[in-house]
Amino acid sequence: MLIKKRISIFYFIRTIKWDVLAIAAYAMLAGTFDHYGILSQVSIPLAVTAFSGTVLSLLLAFRTSQSYERWWEARVVWGAIVNDSRTLIRQVKQFMPKTEQGLAVAKDFAARQGVWCFALSESLRKVEHSNKVSTYFSNIGANSANKANLILDHHADALAAASEQFNINANKQVQIDATLARLCDSMGKCERIKNTVFPRAYSVLIHFLIYVLMTMLPFGLEDQSKLVEVSLTIIVPVLFIAIEQTAILMQDPFENRPTDTPMTALSMSIENTLMEMVGEPPVYKIEPPASYYIM
Repeated sequence: MLIKKRISIFYFIRTIKWDVLAIAAYAMLAGTFDHYGILSQVSIPLAVTAFSGTVLSLLLAFRTSQSYERWWEARVVWGAIVNDSRTLIRQVKQFMPKTEQGLAVAKDFAARQGVWCFALSESLRKVEHSNKVSTYFSNIGANSANKANLILDHHADALAAASEQFNINANKQVQIDATLARLCDSMGKCERIKNTVFPRAYSVLIHFLIYVLMTMLPFGLEDQSKLVEVSLTIIVPVLFIAIEQTAILMQDPFENRPTDTPMTALSMSIENTLMEMVGEPPVYKIEPPASYYIM
C-alpha cells in the first residue's frame, strides 16, 4: 500500500537489481573495449543516440501517464466505497423504525458491510481470506467464488425482509437499493482494473529500446575519460529502467505490494466508522498494526 514511511528505497532497488547489474556489466565491458580493444574504432553519431532517447522518453511518458491513471482510478473507486458504505448505514438507520429491532437490523447491515470490504480487498489481491470473512461464511453455511457479490445479495435479502417486516415505504427501499447498486458498480470497476492487463508488447518494446540505447551509448560519447563514459552508460539506462519500473508498480494497484491501494487500512477505517454509526465501539482502537499492511 502507498504509505511513504512504509516504502523502502531498497524495495525499489530490489525490483530492478538484475537490470542494473546487466547494465553495469555491459558498461564496463563496452567501455574497456571502446578504449583498448577491437571496438575502439566504432563511432555512432550522438544524434542517433539522442533520437533513440527522445523516442524512448515519449513512450515512457505515455506509459507512466496510463499507469498512474489506473492507480488513481483504483483509489477513486475505493473512495466511493468509503462514502457509499457510510451512506448505506445512514439510510438503514434513518429508514428503520427507532426500536430495538430496527437498530438490530442496522447493526447487522454495518457488520455485513465491514465483511464485504475485507472480502472484496482480499479477492482483488488473491490472498487467503481473513478470519473475519471465513467466519462470516462459516456462520451462514454458504460459500461462493465471488464472496463480495454474495454479501451484496445478503444485503438485498435483508432489505427485502426488513421492508416486509416494518412496512418500509417503497421510495425509501429504492434509495437503499440504489446505494447497493453503487457498491456493486464499484466492485465491478475494481474487477475490471484487476483483470485488464496492460499490453505486454508495450513493455517489451520499451525494455528493448532501453537496451538499444544502452548498446549505442558508449560509442556515441567522447572517449576522453573511460570513467565518465562508463558512468554515463550506467546512469542513463538505469534512469529509464527506474521510470519504467515505477510505471509497472503503479499499473496494477491490487497486486499485494507496498504501492498497493491501501484497501486493508481503508476497510478497517470503514468498519470503525460504521460501528460507531450504530452505537458500537470501534473494532480497531489504534492505528492498524504492521501485520495489516501487505508488504
